[in-house]
Amino acid sequence: MPAKSARSESRGFSAEERAAMKERAAELRAEGKKGAKKADGLQEVLDRIAQMAPEDRALAERVHVAVTETAPELTPKTWYGMPAYANEDGKIVIFFQDSGKFSYRYSTLGFQETANLDDGDLWPVSYALQQWSPAVEKRVVELVKAAVS
Repeated sequence: MPAKSARSESRGFSAEERAAMKERAAELRAEGKKGAKKADGLQEVLDRIAQMAPEDRALAERVHVAVTETAPELTPKTWYGMPAYANEDGKIVIFFQDSGKFSYRYSTLGFQETANLDDGDLWPVSYALQQWSPAVEKRVVELVKAAVS
């Protein structure tokens, strides 16, 4: 049986990940007005994630890590009260909608028109998420890479 990584077993952010995000927010604030705006957006996303039900929060935290590690050029911010990630023009590329937002049976990972996912005349722009696994993480990372390519 292969060993599981701490990330795949995690039900949310580790203490180290939380500390690193707080440090990054402080660094951004120290950069001045533009950095402070990014830090505020990051804090809004983290606050929104913290308000979610435990199952949704665990998914949102893993999505947040996958997006920010794969596409650090995207800026975290909230969008209609959802965690989202914007390009340098401030346009939303990726968002996460928790199942509790509209009482759905699943959370959603969605992509806006700024995402580079075009594939002919028909392609998916949102994905249902129920549980995090290494396979889900791999697919999310692939989608994020394509979206920002």
